Amino acid sequence: MEIVIALAIGVMTGSGVWLLLRPRTFQIVMGLALVSYAVNLFIFSTGRLNVDREPVIRLGSPPTFAHYTDPLPQALVLTAIVIGFAMTALFLVVLLASRGLTGTDHVDGTESKGRE
Repeated sequence: MEIVIALAIGVMTGSGVWLLLRPRTFQIVMGLALVSYAVNLFIFSTGRLNVDREPVIRLGSPPTFAHYTDPLPQALVLTAIVIGFAMTALFLVVLLASRGLTGTDHVDGTESKGRE
């Protein structure tokens, strides 16, 4: 299971970085979203992937990592998802305003001939 999570994080990070290097602003926004999802998955995986474990220590069980799941990464990822959604919405509004003012969606403001 760990290799699948590691491959997913790697593919999402690589795809996000590739999109960040593209000349159009919408591709950059999508790249930022992919990188943020990869970071969320990485933070979530640091809490160890446990199934059927308690999120909080109960009375009577020994307080070791073998008996419960760490709730902090789950809370961080939940907060990061909400913030990432708001950030993406803000970026899209700025993208539309910039396209309306300049008439192009290229990062540098000029559209080069022959490259797309």
